Amino acid sequence: MRILGIAIAIVGLVRSTFAADAIALTSPLDHQVFQRSTPTQGVILVRGRLAEPGGRAEYRLTGKAVDGAWHPLELHDNSGTFSAEISAPAGGWFRLDVRTTGQARKEGVVIEHVGVGEVFLIAGQSNSTNYGKPRQKPSSGLVSTFDGKGWRIADDPQPGTQDKSTGGSFVPSFGDAMVERFHVPIGVASTGFGGTSVREWLPKGDQMKQQPTTGKHVTEVGPGEWESTGQLFDGVMTRIKDLGPHGFRAVLWHQGESDAGQAREGHPADRQITGEQYAKWLKRVIAASQEQAGWEFPWLVAQATYHSEKDPGDEEFRAAQKSVWDNRDIFPGADTDQLKAEFRDGVHFNGKGLEAHGKLWAEKVGAFLDPRLAQTPTGR
Repeated sequence: MRILGIAIAIVGLVRSTFAADAIALTSPLDHQVFQRSTPTQGVILVRGRLAEPGGRAEYRLTGKAVDGAWHPLELHDNSGTFSAEISAPAGGWFRLDVRTTGQARKEGVVIEHVGVGEVFLIAGQSNSTNYGKPRQKPSSGLVSTFDGKGWRIADDPQPGTQDKSTGGSFVPSFGDAMVERFHVPIGVASTGFGGTSVREWLPKGDQMKQQPTTGKHVTEVGPGEWESTGQLFDGVMTRIKDLGPHGFRAVLWHQGESDAGQAREGHPADRQITGEQYAKWLKRVIAASQEQAGWEFPWLVAQATYHSEKDPGDEEFRAAQKSVWDNRDIFPGADTDQLKAEFRDGVHFNGKGLEAHGKLWAEKVGAFLDPRLAQTPTGR
């Protein structure tokens, strides 16, 4: 029996290796979420290559409200590349099978989890990334996270952040609350960097008179003159391009603590900017990101200025953040200044705070999304 078991294992390994070699699938990836284009539908992109040019292949999507039948894949040329756009309902995970045809033994690959739902990109400073404690996990099983290369269930820490932080985040709570409200898979891509000023998020070459408090992500170009290296902006743009045109719903921006009241915190007064400057630079970041991407994706901008119970909010910068909301493509984000000491460990969030933070974002995103879903949608 043991010999038979070993033999079966070897055969299984050979078949698995052969299957992987027979078909190279680049899309979708396991736990990938595709942005829905209507309240009930979206498109799953299937792309790959056959090892044997001139071969044939087919796919099958199984799950709730799909036919589960095999369909031929169109081969583009003699290279063996193929693609398909599968219309699929929003909600829940599907299984995708792709296999070769026209031979005695069919070989294929399986993607166990692929969904159509809502996808969001997250940017900003530490409270947008993994600086909370303890680490969180989504409970719905329908929240995924993307690091630019792969997707996985969104257990903390969130991958792909530019600061490579390793603590807890608001993403699991946000995702679960969104699943409960909209009943679709939720995908996130986190790109934040802790301790950063809005100045550090400007495109490369944009100049300023006040050096950011940390002095990072800028270069001195003359007496009292600095310019952005563009590193953080480029990091966001890379992820936007990874997700593709109309591949996500909106950017969630949570940043401001490193710009509001820095002089009050004991940092050099000559590095303090005004609320007016903050709003101008944030609008510049938003406009430049849309211009480079080639489409006007929305941004939701949080109100985030809390430093401590002695300095829980900066009205100048709260007004500046509010001033960028235009109800065209910039909308209100979470107001986390309302989360006081019981939700915090210093400026960062404890477990109670991370849960509350995520729910605040879900409330704002839900309010933004409901009228959007009622409008006549546009496709990918």
